[in-house]
Amino acid sequence: MGNKDDLVDELTSLRMKRVRRQNTTPELAVRKILSANGYRYRLHRNDLPGTPDVVFPGRRKVVFVHGCFWHGHANCARASLPQRRATYWQDRIRKNRERDLRTAAELRLLGWSVCVVWECETKNVDTLKQRLASFLSGSDQEQDVATSGANEALS
Repeated sequence: MGNKDDLVDELTSLRMKRVRRQNTTPELAVRKILSANGYRYRLHRNDLPGTPDVVFPGRRKVVFVHGCFWHGHANCARASLPQRRATYWQDRIRKNRERDLRTAAELRLLGWSVCVVWECETKNVDTLKQRLASFLSGSDQEQDVATSGANEALS
């Protein structure tokens, strides 16, 4: 019979395996807002860097919906790291943030505008609706928020 740490690691592993890559609750919330406001989009274009969650090909705009924990949202309670194996989690989240920054830079070089919606932002539907409309209308061309939370967290 294994010790308590083995049981905790096994439970943690099972919990982490249940986390989905696509069609997450925050992503579905963003898509619901977009559809309700008449926007048409494509999903998960794997021919673009980072496989954006929502793509607007005609506008050359993409939206990533980031989980606060997995992508290290700065100053967000949802992004607190586990105390067990802290070094492992710090390294893993740091690598995710670095990849996010690289992906956003690659997309910008290809002429795409990038918007990142954080999981915690999906709770305030009205604010998110305005933010997405602003990004998609072009009035806020550089709502290129892909770097805002990530840069704070990397420094």
